[in-house]
Amino acid sequence: MSKRVSAVVVLVTVPTQAIARRMSRRVLEDRVAACVQILPAIESHYRWKAELMSSREFLVVFKTLRRTVPALRRTVQELHPYEVPQFLVLPVESGTSPYLQWIAESLKPPMEGKGFHPGRV
Repeated sequence: MSKRVSAVVVLVTVPTQAIARRMSRRVLEDRVAACVQILPAIESHYRWKAELMSSREFLVVFKTLRRTVPALRRTVQELHPYEVPQFLVLPVESGTSPYLQWIAESLKPPMEGKGFHPGRV
């Protein structure tokens, strides 16, 4: 692929698997993420309102493009129960061309996409 794809990974934590799945489905339907991974049973430790806290959470990893981050942020804020949800955007330094192309193709409206899938190169 000759054009550089500005892929990013977004990390969000949520309290339940149901919320993670709801977010996942919505962002995939809205084409603001190409892939969502839900990692169960993480343990978070943090300071909240002057108290030390810990909680069991799910880590949601979104693979998307920089241009779709604002829409992804709006969806996460809409569906997230936390007062201050984690929303960290990490740049992707490098990746295989077919995978990065798949991310870009997955975020296009259905008529623009070519049905490209990383497992079907």
